[in-house]
Amino acid sequence: MKRVIVSADDFGLSEEVNEAIEIAHRDGLLSTASLMVAGPAVADAVARARRLPGLHVGLHLVVIEGPAILPPAEIPLLVDSAGQFPSNQLELGVNYFFRPDVRRQLAAEIEAQFAAFARTGLKLDHANAHKHMHLHPTVGQYLIRSGLRHGLTAVRVPLEPPEPLIAAGTYSDSMGAAALRRWTGLLRHQANRAGLRTNDWCFGIAWSGHMTTERIAALAAHLPEGLSEIYFHPATAKNALLERLMPTYEHAAELATLCSPGFRAGLSHCHAIPTSWSA
Repeated sequence: MKRVIVSADDFGLSEEVNEAIEIAHRDGLLSTASLMVAGPAVADAVARARRLPGLHVGLHLVVIEGPAILPPAEIPLLVDSAGQFPSNQLELGVNYFFRPDVRRQLAAEIEAQFAAFARTGLKLDHANAHKHMHLHPTVGQYLIRSGLRHGLTAVRVPLEPPEPLIAAGTYSDSMGAAALRRWTGLLRHQANRAGLRTNDWCFGIAWSGHMTTERIAALAAHLPEGLSEIYFHPATAKNALLERLMPTYEHAAELATLCSPGFRAGLSHCHAIPTSWSA
């Protein structure tokens, strides 16, 4: 059986993102969104989620290139004076693994983000991490540990198989992508050992920011058996923040894809059933 979770990341990053998620849920196939609890537009996101009872919302954990929830004075080894995590993935990865003082602050911040989500009153549907940082064994461990305390039941595993992308006609595999696929096994092991649900497949990595209607219609015809998550980065328009963080992303095109009759028809044609983590 083919089942599909259609989701969006960065809920709470901007009102343009929030508006697109609401439109895509109301008029398209979007069932799921991942909330940045320290995002600049988090209050607007929570208000929209409360009036959309069918939208399943989870935590989009931020431990790289984004805002922390704890004040900088409490986590000075993690963030700058403005409370922002740096973008250097390699340096962060080394520090998160080898430095006990950094790990203590990281654990506190991850717990604080789950606690902030709980304060919204929304049901915790799932968890994942910005830029898939939960693939890091320390981040994954702390996400699962704190998540279980807050009722977490499902975690995204970003395993993107190359065959459907190649069949869709716009992808060539690489050594880096192959290495990433192997690395996802550790996260799946951590999640399964904790009794958490995981997806079988994930789409949105190779085409991140460029999930256009043509690509997704072609992908829908070649979805593998099992539970796939297809995630997007929609927005109604680009503001200065989106332009700085994701200058090449086609946010409006991704919103159009989510509401496209071609996407719906493609899933129907391949007998893929839209679903959610809690279904």
